[in-house]
Amino acid sequence: MMTAYTDSSIQIIKQTPSFPSNLEPFTQAAAREALRFHRSIPEYRETDLVSLPNTAMIHHVGGIFVKDESTRFGLKAFKGLGGSYSMFRILCEKLSLDHRTADYNTFLNEDIRSQCQKIEFVTATDGNHGKGVSWAAKLFGCRAHVLMPKGTVEARRSAIEEAGAAEAEISDLNYDQTVQLAAALAEKNGWILIQDTAWDGYETIPTWIIQGYLTMLEETFEQMSGLIPTHVFLQAGVGAMAGGLTAYLMNRFQENRPAVAIVEPKAADCVFQSVSAGDGNAHSLIGDPVTIMAGLNCGTPCKVVWPFLRGCPTFFCACDDTVTESGMRAYAHPAGNDPVVVSGESGAVTYGLLLEILSSDELRNLFEICSDSVILLVNTEGATDPIGYKRVIQG
Repeated sequence: MMTAYTDSSIQIIKQTPSFPSNLEPFTQAAAREALRFHRSIPEYRETDLVSLPNTAMIHHVGGIFVKDESTRFGLKAFKGLGGSYSMFRILCEKLSLDHRTADYNTFLNEDIRSQCQKIEFVTATDGNHGKGVSWAAKLFGCRAHVLMPKGTVEARRSAIEEAGAAEAEISDLNYDQTVQLAAALAEKNGWILIQDTAWDGYETIPTWIIQGYLTMLEETFEQMSGLIPTHVFLQAGVGAMAGGLTAYLMNRFQENRPAVAIVEPKAADCVFQSVSAGDGNAHSLIGDPVTIMAGLNCGTPCKVVWPFLRGCPTFFCACDDTVTESGMRAYAHPAGNDPVVVSGESGAVTYGLLLEILSSDELRNLFEICSDSVILLVNTEGATDPIGYKRVIQG
């Protein structure tokens, strides 16, 4: 049974979750394996879990925590986790290495490094994934080609090239079409497609990418020292990160599962629209969506995580751009002594939505938020578009 809420800036669906009997491969064991690899990278640093106690007190909740990925590997986004771990798994398979015992140090071997120099990757991205792939290619001594959809700002393209070993170009296609072009170029040129969405016949590499993202939550729950969130808000573009993290949460906290809310831009709400259809299938959006949330501007849900993305969350939310702008400003100008969080357009939409919920008795009741609620957010990116960030914050 679904409950709907709609106003001028937010649409919400509430459902009774249904959990698949098998939540693999996004388990705590997979998260620990990814974290083991990431810790072997010299640039690895655990990102902060930020507490916002003054905001929590003002809004009468038990706690608000933000896993802040704006500093991850110096890339201003979490995507380096998936790019590096999947590239590690691909190279281990290609070079006949055991991924269970190998780590980054294995790839410092001169012979292995020389073999990596002959390998080229290709991907499509709206920004942060491509930056993660570029950085990972430099890490392993490979090369990469990155294609970006039309409407991408130049700052995001140049940041990809500056991050590592990739050539990046902006196409005249939408996101889904750019993914198709990347796949075609991989087949034509003998490159390896390293894409963070999936379809029939292309599922293994996206699975490795998503397992890499699990490092965020493995770190988070070490930092929370036994505290379990009651509510978790996760952004979705294709939903790879959101679906993988949701499966991990449902697996880890089987006796005390948090309510998960999936949050998207209204203009590119492929998960919301797929759930709304009510037939259990993933559906693609038509046309060229326009939203400032570039990292979430995607038209087709990721096949690998769709079973978890469809059934496990309690809420599906589609938000106007004004909601993420409010979140960006609230992070930048916090209440009382709460720390400043630098959050870009795709990173702040969950916080903007949360503040809307906390300010409305109707929405608090819908989300069953009370004085004991412990709320977890993920700031997925920092100011990846510095000009756009400045415009929003000053506005």
